[in-house]
Amino acid sequence: MDSNSQSANSTDPYPHRLADIAGTAIALLTLTIPLFVIANFSSNNVPNNQAPLVHNIKKK
Repeated sequence: MDSNSQSANSTDPYPHRLADIAGTAIALLTLTIPLFVIANFSSNNVPNNQAPLVHNIKKK
């Protein structure tokens, strides 16, 4: 066997740790940025144009 080849029992079980962290950060930003944008640009001064619910009940 070639001494320069990597063995299956490497000391580093997951060599792409930085890629895992970057992927997690991108996923979290993808989920949270739209919430912040919606909260920032939503208007709090929306008039309530809904008619009140009034029921006229006639007594016999």
